Amino acid sequence: GGFKEESGLDYYSYPKYKFEYGVKDIHTGDHKSQWEMRDGDVVKGEYTLDEADGTKRVVEYYADSKNGFEAKVKNIGHASQGGIGGGMEGGIGGGYGHGYSYSKLKKYN
Repeated sequence: GGFKEESGLDYYSYPKYKFEYGVKDIHTGDHKSQWEMRDGDVVKGEYTLDEADGTKRVVEYYADSKNGFEAKVKNIGHASQGGIGGGMEGGIGGGYGHGYSYSKLKKYN
């Protein structure tokens, strides 16, 4: 047994990417999205989600090697009393609504 000795080379790949995704499920009320991009030491992005009280949370974030991580959080709308429930998502007859999702990824070499 034993280990095969490596050549000692350290490979560096410059980090650069962009992605986004989203989900909207009428049946469960799950609605959210996110995008993010990175170019070297700089990362920025945003995500949104619908809260149970009817408001929407939007978080914008930025990070780099000089300032670290910073985020701005916004809550949009007014909270409804009682949270989720009693909606007409299913329509007449009690059917189920349809949800969807998507994702995109772009990697740079």
